[in-house]
Amino acid sequence: MWYVMQVVSGQENRTICLAEKMISGEILENCFVPVRRLRKKFHGVWHEVTEKLFPGYVFMISEQPQLLYEELKQIPALTRLLGRCEEYFMPLSEKDMRLLEKLQNGMNDGRNPEAEISRIAVEEGNQIRILSGPLVNLEGQIRKVNLHKRIAVVEVEFMGNKSAVHLGVEMVGKISEESVKRGQVWKNV
Repeated sequence: MWYVMQVVSGQENRTICLAEKMISGEILENCFVPVRRLRKKFHGVWHEVTEKLFPGYVFMISEQPQLLYEELKQIPALTRLLGRCEEYFMPLSEKDMRLLEKLQNGMNDGRNPEAEISRIAVEEGNQIRILSGPLVNLEGQIRKVNLHKRIAVVEVEFMGNKSAVHLGVEMVGKISEESVKRGQVWKNV
């Protein structure tokens, strides 16, 4: 099962190191921070970078929640465990796990949790068409696309709250209505 703990933003990697050192591999299968790929411009050149998808949260995979809970109480960087239930914390819901897997292109084991850059095209009338990536089938949840910064803001429900998630986009072409009719979809940007 997947679990989430809230930590001080900026301390996620430190918390992961502490958890991996202090908790047995038999209890903690994996501990990670999901990231997103983006393209940012530095000194006039575009670079691909990674940023935390949910800053301030560390995700864990374990089949022994009671033991994991007891061990986590020993970690000083821990702020709080999310979803407390009875004497330990609850796993992420199936819906939340599916959302994470969707954002991270089918990631199913937390080993390489990265949300890739979505490829998009702009149709006539400035309509955006999602061609590939985590934004596929999330069109109705996209609140804003900033082509200049190459970011799409998606509103999702995650862990019981509505959250704005920023995902990377890359515009790969323009589509004209006439070219769609003729079967020639791309007009290079």
